[in-house]
Amino acid sequence: MRYSLRLMELQRLEFLRQEESNEGLSVIKLDGRLSLETVTNFLQVMRPENASSLILDMSGVNFLDSAGVGALVQIFVHRRSKSQKFALAALTTQGNAVMTVAGLLKYLPAFATVAEAMRDQAQAPPA
Repeated sequence: MRYSLRLMELQRLEFLRQEESNEGLSVIKLDGRLSLETVTNFLQVMRPENASSLILDMSGVNFLDSAGVGALVQIFVHRRSKSQKFALAALTTQGNAVMTVAGLLKYLPAFATVAEAMRDQAQAPPA
């Protein structure tokens, strides 16, 4: 019997600052997996984000697990403690399902599109 040796593929999560970003608003598109393997880097990149309003474009997140959900909550709470705004935009079907099961869509601001999130962030006071 033969066994093939396949190394586990490294998981990745990329951060792409979008054109809509300016001094007070950061729109960051996440691309990859927001999961146990990538949350440490996610938190290290997102915590220092100092814009008064942060929108995470989740359309490129092809997998979200409970560790990723926990990291999103941490960023939300961290920003709220600093009177900074936060929103999620364009959750994938899988991401939306995970957030719904976790019961977090009633607490974390989530929008169908980045444009909707931007309109809301421009009007809403900090959480």
